[in-house]
Amino acid sequence: MLIVRAPGECRRAVAELPAPVGFVPTMGALHAGHLAVIDRARDENAAVAVSIFVNPLQFGPHEDYERYPRVFDRDCELLREHGVQLLYAPSVETMYPEGFSTTIDVGRLSEELEGARRPGHFRGVATVVAKLLGAVAPHRLYLGQKDAQQTAVLRRLVHDLDIGTEVVIARTVREHDGLALSSRNVYLTPEQRAVAPALQRALRATAWAIEEGERDPRAAVELGRMELTAPFREDYIAVVDPATFSVQEELRRPALVLGAAYLGVTRLIDNVAVPAEGGADPIVTPRRSQHGSLRVP
Repeated sequence: MLIVRAPGECRRAVAELPAPVGFVPTMGALHAGHLAVIDRARDENAAVAVSIFVNPLQFGPHEDYERYPRVFDRDCELLREHGVQLLYAPSVETMYPEGFSTTIDVGRLSEELEGARRPGHFRGVATVVAKLLGAVAPHRLYLGQKDAQQTAVLRRLVHDLDIGTEVVIARTVREHDGLALSSRNVYLTPEQRAVAPALQRALRATAWAIEEGERDPRAAVELGRMELTAPFREDYIAVVDPATFSVQEELRRPALVLGAAYLGVTRLIDNVAVPAEGGADPIVTPRRSQHGSLRVP
């Protein structure tokens, strides 16, 4: 695996890789969820590139940028084991040199829910991913379903700026008890970890209500809240249109149930998709072969 540190060096290295190239951006501290996305990129492309960069632009002033886990050597070992050909690992100074002033705002999509609670977060995400795509120029960009609003923001970025990269959303990887894998799970105490799956149960309860025909979002969300008891502190549970991320005032399918809640100081997010009647998951991209044809899951 080749490790590069600068955008020009990255572009030259990617030019030497066989096409198509799948790209997985990460902030490191890799877990099985990241590796599942990387494995899918490897299955569907001739080469895989990964980035590791803890992006300061997407952290708020009271968030966990300084304590975000950084285990670069371990991450490199995992990437080699999973067949990654290229790792792009720029420094903060390389990504944001003195005088850097350009950021990307995708508009209303980035202002609701996560955007409202974390001002500037999606501006930081869109800016860093635009820079990474400029350096890697992949054929396909692979993202995880768990950060659902982020995937919508990045789809909008790629579409609006005519970047020409296919965006692929891979299914969330979960622990045996349903907890979505996240680098921040390491912050949970044993007692918090034991109750953490309640967030997913809450979202599934709301999704079940929609599937059963409930049309009142307050009733469906209240059913979910019954699962989200102390020590959880709810941030929000919301039902949105999976295409626009606008909150549904009258429930309909397809839908996406989103939730965020705190355990102590650790904030967890998750989502559950409700497909249209007899339809496919409205978020996850169907798997493809290396040659681009659809594969049966």
